[in-house]
Amino acid sequence: MDQFAFSDFPAAATAVLRFLQDRVGFDLWMVTRTVGDDWIVLHAADRGYEVGPGDVFRWSDSFCSRMVAGEGPRVSPRSREVTGYAGAAIGDQIAVKAYIGVPLSRADGSLFGTLCAIDPEEQPESIVAEQPLVELLGRLLSTVLERDLDAATIGRRAEQFEALAMVDELTGLPNRRAWEGALAGEEERCRRFGHPAAVVSIDLDGLKRTNDTGGHEAGDALLRRAATVLRSAVRAHDTAARTGGDEFALLVAECGVREAAHLVSRLTRAFSQADVEASVGIAVRPPGAGGLQEAWHAADAAMYARKARRKVLAARR
Repeated sequence: MDQFAFSDFPAAATAVLRFLQDRVGFDLWMVTRTVGDDWIVLHAADRGYEVGPGDVFRWSDSFCSRMVAGEGPRVSPRSREVTGYAGAAIGDQIAVKAYIGVPLSRADGSLFGTLCAIDPEEQPESIVAEQPLVELLGRLLSTVLERDLDAATIGRRAEQFEALAMVDELTGLPNRRAWEGALAGEEERCRRFGHPAAVVSIDLDGLKRTNDTGGHEAGDALLRRAATVLRSAVRAHDTAARTGGDEFALLVAECGVREAAHLVSRLTRAFSQADVEASVGIAVRPPGAGGLQEAWHAADAAMYARKARRKVLAARR
């Protein structure tokens, strides 16, 4: 492969960070992602700060948040002399006396993250001359990023088409095998791009009772109603699956805590309107740690806890 050709965004980011560290210096160069108030390190070239991919800081504490807001220059050889940077909380946590940062933007102009650097020592004024180069590399990384994100969307759709061959015959939803594949594919995208994601675990409370009182045809009808609710709740790039007898799950891509809470509210209302009794649990994949399998286990635990509370309340009536 040509030494100037990069297979994907991680390869391009790694090469850019190494080049800038060799050329400009600075102990730490990073490519980051911002999601809400999480500032996630995707790639790093570190010579002493002990910061690496997957580390998460508060966006509002960072110099980068001040840079994006226009409260400080993109290249600051003596950052403690800049009011905006001097007031950033991260400066109280680690030694930062010089800073470089440029935004990484999506094609629609929204902020993805930053290309940035910090150093524990003040730097010569001459590094200001490197700003056009850093900005150019930032724009190039943004271009590669957009291409990779488009490819990730295509990959997610391809996985959904493959899942069509692995469906539950009764409900028409993807089955457990397809669900496991969807989790693995989305986990790779979460790690690569710092995407948030949520997992919803659903258990039908009345299936056995319905089978006992109305027969298996009534039970099958209940399962199909639940599947209809789930299909109506998901977006094109989400996955709803039947993972067991009366168990279902949702994988909600690029979904944070607030969106997840709204989703649970919508699902609860939709199940009620469809005359489906269900216990619902949700968990958000933590940035930089754990994974979607861990989130699924946490969603299951939340679901079973909710089911137990429902039984206690029913017994008191």
